[in-house]
Amino acid sequence: MKGVILAGGLGSRLNPLTSITNKHLLPVYDKPMIYYPIEALVRAGIDDILLVTGGNNAGDFLRLLGNGAEFGLKHLNYTYQHGEGGIADALGLAEHFADDKKLCVILGDNILERNIIQAVSDFEKQEEGAKILLKEVHDPERFGVAEISEGKVLSIEEKPKKPKSNLAVIGIYFYDRQVFELIHGLEPSARGELEITDVNNMYIERGQMTYEVLKGWWTDAGTFESLHRASNLVAEGGANKVDA
Repeated sequence: MKGVILAGGLGSRLNPLTSITNKHLLPVYDKPMIYYPIEALVRAGIDDILLVTGGNNAGDFLRLLGNGAEFGLKHLNYTYQHGEGGIADALGLAEHFADDKKLCVILGDNILERNIIQAVSDFEKQEEGAKILLKEVHDPERFGVAEISEGKVLSIEEKPKKPKSNLAVIGIYFYDRQVFELIHGLEPSARGELEITDVNNMYIERGQMTYEVLKGWWTDAGTFESLHRASNLVAEGGANKVDA
């Protein structure tokens, strides 16, 4: 399985910090934010990784990360997203890199208490389709929300006013080779982006979506509040820990 980290976007909710750097290069406790998704993939056994970035500070990733030797990698791949085309648009840039292999896709501001090695193993055994990771949250209206019944995902609704559950779709997705076919067929949403929720719902319609509810804490780091929370959580107990 290959890994894709999506680290583009303007990070406008973190202005003025992001007026001089990419959001994913900001510190979370004692490391740049981008370290955490890389470590999550590497500790789950994924060492062929593509970093998708964009904006005016993309070159800073190369200066910081190089070929990934600090993480035990022999090579780290990079590509550039022009503009603000959305998560699915950014993932579409990974088609050549994927080479028909299964993918673990993680948003660059996702930080986890525990490792995702079990989810990676489970998806390796899944014959086809996709898998999403879910987490119970107190404010599901901020996220994509999954409707679950009898162990199956029925639908995902983006930022619903009346959520059908408290299970948020966090920014970690697993896809087979079909994902690029689905992305090619997408139309931009009302906000002019190719939405990953539309991709996930297509897999649901095909009966090919599975899910797991994440153990341990999870947070993104895309607002000042969540960035502060992420730093505190990492300082208190670390991230990407493997269960005993």
